[in-house]
Amino acid sequence: MKIIDGKAVAATVLLECQQEIAELLEKGIQPGLAVVLVGEDPASQVYVASKVKTCAELGMHSKKIVMPATSTQAELLDVVQQLNNDPTIHGILVQSPPPPQINEEEIINAIDPRKDVDGFHPQNVAKLVLEDPSGFVPCTPAGAMRLLAAAGIDTNGAEAVVLGRSMIVGKPMALLLMAKNANATVTVAHSRSRDLPALCRRADILIAAVGRPEMVKADWVKEGAVVIDVGINRIADPSKKSGFRLTGDVAYDEVASRCSAITPVPGGVGPMTIAMLMKNTLQAARQINGL
Repeated sequence: MKIIDGKAVAATVLLECQQEIAELLEKGIQPGLAVVLVGEDPASQVYVASKVKTCAELGMHSKKIVMPATSTQAELLDVVQQLNNDPTIHGILVQSPPPPQINEEEIINAIDPRKDVDGFHPQNVAKLVLEDPSGFVPCTPAGAMRLLAAAGIDTNGAEAVVLGRSMIVGKPMALLLMAKNANATVTVAHSRSRDLPALCRRADILIAAVGRPEMVKADWVKEGAVVIDVGINRIADPSKKSGFRLTGDVAYDEVASRCSAITPVPGGVGPMTIAMLMKNTLQAARQINGL
């Protein structure tokens, strides 16, 4: 059984980014990423800090904008518009989830699709469907595909089951696995699917992205399957200093022994998300500058 080390693969991706940034700097281009955070959600603050820190380590320009939790839709749209017009910014990310008064869909649609490094704008979603490489692929599924490649997993003709149908992970993940360069046979399963355990047992490659702690049990997994656990859930744990522990959507301890390869949580897909965000920002910097 192989444990797929997301930290190691992410380090490789960031090294590639570093070399690319050096080449862009020689051409007088410093890639720039803006992260907008509305409110003070603790998990979002951790993510944003991590993105800003990674930018600094790579020599990228970053702009962090923190807006009060009471901000209006118009105020946030105004900030997005300023960033769309800012030539030093190539990637714009509005941290999700925003407070309830914010219409997230309208915000996503307002971001210049050339700077939509999250890959959620309708134009980029369409490019993913059309397999147009100039579009941006959402970072988490892009990271999961990179992990499969790094672990030497052949997706060609494999039966893949994606558990979850969100626009952030499930749907783009299914499209990437179906694409001509992956050639998997894909089933998308979700909370309304009949007999989820039986569906999951068919999978040569099982992608778990439902956001339910340890939902996938050993008897859901075929012997020798590859399991990519996208879930990151906080579970109360008084034995930990923080008062909680992180767990995935897969019951790791009981599932791992059945797998040929599996990603741990933490340290699997998580580190890849930020690495692929940096990759997308560099792609944006190149494309905006006509390279």
